[in-house]
Amino acid sequence: MSAETKSPMFDGLKTRFEKNFVRKDQLQKYVAFGKITTEEYQEITGEVLPV
Repeated sequence: MSAETKSPMFDGLKTRFEKNFVRKDQLQKYVAFGKITTEEYQEITGEVLPV
């Protein structure tokens, strides 16, 4: 069984979010640009991506 693969920007954005350097609205733009997935957004913020 293979390990779950994360987007290349996931770890950096998660760290920045935890340090309050990135806001949720900024993370939503990363999702829109395809840099992270909606599932990764949810993992970082603990919330479902608003529609």
